[in-house]
This record gives sequence, structure tokens and C-alpha cells, in this order.
Amino acid sequence: MVHYIALYRIVKHTTEEELEDMIRVSRTCFHRVNEAHNFRSGRNIDPENEFGFFISADFESRDKLAMFREDPNFKRFESEIVKVRTSSCKEFLYETEPGKDPKYS
Repeated sequence: MVHYIALYRIVKHTTEEELEDMIRVSRTCFHRVNEAHNFRSGRNIDPENEFGFFISADFESRDKLAMFREDPNFKRFESEIVKVRTSSCKEFLYETEPGKDPKYS
């Protein structure tokens, strides 16, 4: 099982309402994607943290993550929401199965 985390820097002109909308839209979008499990999204509550928004999900494998990235729902979320309201993204990928070699994830 692979855990994916993406942290986004929010552009300065993004309002609280737009940030709330990002969370709602992300949850609606990701619930439509069969490959994504245990999806989470949310906003930053620590003023010292430079990343204002995050998404995370579990995937059965890196191949399923690749399928997720090509899913039309995710593509639409990226183009209509992420590219407009964020300036950059930092992604992390973790293997969550004990004893499993990450190169086979």
C-alpha cells in the first residue's frame, strides 16, 4: 500500500471561501476516483507552515497512483482548482506495508 501526500502553497489572493471550496471540491472529486482510498484534504492551522492546503490518499500500488493522476476527475481538479489557487506543490510517497520492499510498491 502506498500513501501519497501533496502539500500546496496557496497564492496570496485566495480567500477563505475559496480555500473552503478547494476542500469541498477535492473531496467530491476524489470520492469519484476508484483508485484513491482513505482520501483526506484540509487547510493549514499552523501560521508558521508555508503550505496552506494538503491532499492525501492511499493507493494499492504506484501503478494505481499513476492511474489516479490520469483520471479525468483529478485532471479537472488540477486544472480548475489547483493551478488557479496554488503557486507550488511538494509531493511525498510512502510505503505503508511493513517488510515490503518499496521498489515493488
